[in-house]
Amino acid sequence: MKDKKIKNVFREGAISSEFIGNSIYKHQTKTSIGAHNIFLGQVRADEIDGKTVTAIDYTAYEDMANQKFHDIRESAFEKFDLTCMHIYHSLGTVKTGEICLFVFVSSPRRKVVFEALEYIVEAIKADVPVFGKEIFEDETHQWKKNT
Repeated sequence: MKDKKIKNVFREGAISSEFIGNSIYKHQTKTSIGAHNIFLGQVRADEIDGKTVTAIDYTAYEDMANQKFHDIRESAFEKFDLTCMHIYHSLGTVKTGEICLFVFVSSPRRKVVFEALEYIVEAIKADVPVFGKEIFEDETHQWKKNT
């Protein structure tokens, strides 16, 4: 398999339900697929030290992050029998309740998509240099700690 071009996974702002729905719709013609699995990361209204998060402002070392996303993608294709995979991550401000991470995997078989999706999401959280600044209702902010 020849090396694939590194894709830019970043989208400005929240990832819309229309974008997600259209991504799913485009796969209906791929009749070798028997299963899809989707992870949607959503910004929570966490309460921290008595203040509520209203948004997260995402930044990244984009070239490095895109390389990491690419490496995770290639690793997942080697480990799992996937037909296709899509990863999108927000940059900029995403309000609570909005989607900031969209991972979509497809395979001929059901069990594969569950295992692959968990592997991919855990690798993203552990390895990709994307940073979130939590913005509170009083407009103060702090860097988010990944859990």
